[in-house]
Amino acid sequence: MGVGGFKRILGWGVVFVPLSVLLLVRAGGLDGGTPLAVAVVLFPYAAVVSVLVLVLVLAVRGLRSRAVIVVAGVLAAAHVALLVPRFVPERGHVPAGAAELRVATLNTHVGKADARAVVRLVRSGRIDVLAVQELPSAGVTALAEAGLGRVLPYQELHPENDSSLYSRLPLTHGGPLRADTAWPQTTARVRVGGRTVRLVAVHTYYPLGDAARWGRDMTALTAVARADGPDTVFLGDFNASLDHARMRTLLSSGRLTDTHAELGHGWSPTWPSDNPLLPPLVQLDHILHGPGLTALSVTERTVPGTDHRAVIAHLALR
Repeated sequence: MGVGGFKRILGWGVVFVPLSVLLLVRAGGLDGGTPLAVAVVLFPYAAVVSVLVLVLVLAVRGLRSRAVIVVAGVLAAAHVALLVPRFVPERGHVPAGAAELRVATLNTHVGKADARAVVRLVRSGRIDVLAVQELPSAGVTALAEAGLGRVLPYQELHPENDSSLYSRLPLTHGGPLRADTAWPQTTARVRVGGRTVRLVAVHTYYPLGDAARWGRDMTALTAVARADGPDTVFLGDFNASLDHARMRTLLSSGRLTDTHAELGHGWSPTWPSDNPLLPPLVQLDHILHGPGLTALSVTERTVPGTDHRAVIAHLALR
């Protein structure tokens, strides 16, 4: 092999090896509880790169070779195959006259979110239940002064535990969730259409800080979801995307559905949202529901002062 051939192989290796490693991690679920959980959030971007590489190889005569085309084609096909399901809507049956519930979640960035903007969001979205994370006592006070209590009068507030719930409907069975998580998750129940819906305001630890601790949080939530009934909603900042193995286990073992994937909104980044020069890059905030509900719509909204976009879902009871 000549010097030119060696350089060509080395050059393609720089492209193909990272794509192959990330694909292996994603397909094999090797990120769970490890530092690889940080890298796997880039998988959608790797998929885009893999397709662009294939297009480039096919378009530029000087880059073509049978081996390169085969490798580029396999990588692109594998990446796309793993992403496609979240872009295919799965419309669930909604009985005529089904009871509906509008829920939202927002990480307030340690209470820095514009309180008046939060109240406007609740009013315009006709929100029934709002889950908030990173809400300290000062944030609770700011929201109260902005008038949130007038639109969501029922509250399960736990600023000492990081997450809280605000509701238009009466809350029962409220308090910290019994689960081995870094921060106690707040839970409560509401009555909707004669049925009781359990709500869990989620905020897990973050993989960049301690991947093993984040993994245990996700495992603990999975155990809770597995023991829950069909009328359940988990909403909040999971510090996880659909490419994390622990998130996929939570969905499958916990019999939960991600509203974005259910409606075909496969790429809806929510963080970070506070950089005016860059759009959000990854989706860490989710609204998940049990088999007793189905999603009618889901959207994201930017709230000044926080680095997470709010997620709003319109759900119906089956």
